[in-house]
Amino acid sequence: MTSTLFSPIRLAGLELANRIIVSPMCQYSADDGCAGDWHLTHLGMLANSGASLLVVEMTDVERRGRITHGCLGLYSDDCEAALGRVVAHLRRIGAAKLGIQIAHSGRKGSAHRPWEGGQPLQSGEDAWETIAPSPIPFGSGWPTPRAMTDGDIARVREAFVATAKRALRIGFDAIELHMAHGYLLHSFFSPISNKRTDGYGGPRESRMRFPLEVARAVRAVLPEGMPLGARITGDDWLEGGLTADDAIVFAKALKQAGLDYVDVSSGGVTAETRNPSSAGYNAPLAERVRREAGLATRTVGLIVTPKQAEEIIAGGKADMVALARAVLDNPHWGWHAAQVLGADVPRPPQYQRAAPKMWPGAEFLT
Repeated sequence: MTSTLFSPIRLAGLELANRIIVSPMCQYSADDGCAGDWHLTHLGMLANSGASLLVVEMTDVERRGRITHGCLGLYSDDCEAALGRVVAHLRRIGAAKLGIQIAHSGRKGSAHRPWEGGQPLQSGEDAWETIAPSPIPFGSGWPTPRAMTDGDIARVREAFVATAKRALRIGFDAIELHMAHGYLLHSFFSPISNKRTDGYGGPRESRMRFPLEVARAVRAVLPEGMPLGARITGDDWLEGGLTADDAIVFAKALKQAGLDYVDVSSGGVTAETRNPSSAGYNAPLAERVRREAGLATRTVGLIVTPKQAEEIIAGGKADMVALARAVLDNPHWGWHAAQVLGADVPRPPQYQRAAPKMWPGAEFLT
């Protein structure tokens, strides 16, 4: 039988050869937002993973929109030149199409890298004031963010637009807006973090207002055939937080705003939130969004094996799967998935000697 995981899919004007996506994964290895040699190596490796689309890590729209001092940005000419160098390298050596996820960290910013503890920066560590819909800290021991003014909202909205224009000039094939994991756009939508009493808070429609303004503004500057998507939250995993019902309403509104897909994730709205740890735990959320919103849907979260990914696509739970740690563990995940599922993916000619048709040892890997 033909594998559904390795069937093509079209997002707006972009044709993808299969349903495997490399998820954006923060590397915390940039220099004042600028990509460097680590990104050349890391992304160069994943550009030949067998996935049809490689999405560059969360890339911040302003310097104070970073999570850490090591986060990637696209807010200056230097950032644009550095990331352009990486993209040119990927075009030369890789097979995957290229996407980028753009974001603002909101109240989760001004923090140490995860391997440095991940806690807020202290005095003397070049900390910065964070912003959020409401003056509510991300968690215990975190600083209280400043509630955004109308001027802040307008500035950040235009920063998303400016970053999207830079991504266009660099030559990305797709753009994804990060509206999940507790970052700024998610924090506006979630009733856990948004306690505003103006037109950007209160009822669900008002809490969606700022993320939708960003979506429309970015869509307006992109070519008609260029895919624009969003990573959204299927569940806050907290009482009184967002649920799949909210995600469906949000996905419908994003579709009306001109988005071509949503990537359904969950959690991250507070430091105390704990996600489930069952395999593919976001897939049931994505299935509901896909069915009820009528929008192409991607899912992410503990998707590990080829057969599991195949079951998600074949079972109609999602149109695409996004892999993160699985491809860090096995950068040729797509090659091995193709072998397990009886499909084929392009390999660099330098590596074709390891293909099943040319290497008997490949059969011992399945």
